Amino acid sequence: MLSYPTVRTSLIFLAIALVGLLFADIAITANNPWRDLGNFFLGVLTPNFFSSEGLLTALLRTVAFAFVGVTVGAICGFLLALVYRFLPVRIFCAFIRAIHELFWALIFLQFFGFHPLTGVLAIAIPYSGIFAKVYSEILEEADPEPGRLLPPGTGTIAAFLYTKIPDCWVQLRTYTAYRLECGLRSSAILGFVGLPTLGFYLETSFSQGMYSDAGAMLILFYVLIATIPLWVKPKLLPVYILGAPFFLGDGLPIVWGNVERFFTQDIVPSPLRDGEGLAGLMPWLNELMIEQALPGIWNTVILTQIALVATGILALLAFPLISNHFGGPIRRTSGHVFLVIARSTPEYILAYILLQLWGPSMLPAVVALALHNGGIIGHLIGRQTNTIRLRSDAPHGFNRYGWELVPRIYRAFLAFLFYRWEIIMRETAILGILGIYTLGFYVDSAIQSIRLDQAMVLILITAMLNIGVDILGRFIRRKLALQTMPTC
Repeated sequence: MLSYPTVRTSLIFLAIALVGLLFADIAITANNPWRDLGNFFLGVLTPNFFSSEGLLTALLRTVAFAFVGVTVGAICGFLLALVYRFLPVRIFCAFIRAIHELFWALIFLQFFGFHPLTGVLAIAIPYSGIFAKVYSEILEEADPEPGRLLPPGTGTIAAFLYTKIPDCWVQLRTYTAYRLECGLRSSAILGFVGLPTLGFYLETSFSQGMYSDAGAMLILFYVLIATIPLWVKPKLLPVYILGAPFFLGDGLPIVWGNVERFFTQDIVPSPLRDGEGLAGLMPWLNELMIEQALPGIWNTVILTQIALVATGILALLAFPLISNHFGGPIRRTSGHVFLVIARSTPEYILAYILLQLWGPSMLPAVVALALHNGGIIGHLIGRQTNTIRLRSDAPHGFNRYGWELVPRIYRAFLAFLFYRWEIIMRETAILGILGIYTLGFYVDSAIQSIRLDQAMVLILITAMLNIGVDILGRFIRRKLALQTMPTC
């Protein structure tokens, strides 16, 4: 078995995660975590849907930010996809998608303040990079035969519109709809930095111990995600897109002087700003790297690798919950509900909840990342097993799981897992805002102390780290000949 490259690669990543556990801060530090956990579940079972007058407004604004941000991102991403073959465009798209939406929000808050433009751009910019990459891959896989059948003299634009777009339309539409679900999650967590979406009210409820209020918000969010096929209809999309900007709210007016100061003073390294020149820049960078960047990178990598392996284990355990080859319809329905909840809950919200219940450590982050990403991969792999036809004398129980299904879906499972590696890294970095000592912790600390020059350097380091992991993940997928499958 060890002769298979996929098995050897899996064991290497497992060993790295086990070594990482020796250095990770894994603990439950709350005084009475089980009581707090019980109170939370009691709040979910007894939701208070009439607790806040602003709850419905927050829900509408969550949807509005998602629609506007995803629409702008899809349009810009499609235009970038047309020129994605050029290296500078690919580098630019890789950079903007490597920075998490919350980091973008923190940047725009510094000069736009609590204006709707902050939330829209925080979603639209990274999504433009994601859309550009995926759209370009879809367009590249289009059947070239229809283009050869066009009459001579057909213009490039006409050929593109009449050949590639019809061939790729279903894939483009499906992925864009899937990104809308991701956009709703991104929009919700923007509330944690002060924008008026669902996360703002969720954080307020938890900080005041109002678990029934928090339970109501989570249930509304799950219902919103689960019913997307019912209320997102093609005929209604123009109405949603045109109407969404009117539900973003007004916010505070933009002070354009702050924008100018941000680019000309705030993000300029302090030694250059104070006239110390390059002689003062190197000690400044050296201190920043030793005291903040390197500890942040170390903790980010450790947490990412542990969460990646935990995600893989959970996905392998979860896919039988919805597979037609195991159990009956009642069990599969329950499995679908569990996986919908797991993959619909943003990692940031789940980590925030667990931190309130268990106290600050890496454990809530590991569980949050594994549940969300494991739920996504488990759902995709479970659906894939439903297309597998077993022979009539196929074994049952664990033998069916271990010897029939897992070997058949393992390569696809690894493809999904390595695709989400970079996504897990992005989320790991941003979870530092909650108090975990990843790069996000040092970014947030620098912003809180108005050291925006340091914050921008740390955000750039985060982006480069994510790009590096993405490149490494694609290299491993190529070496193992794993098919790349885009997921949220």
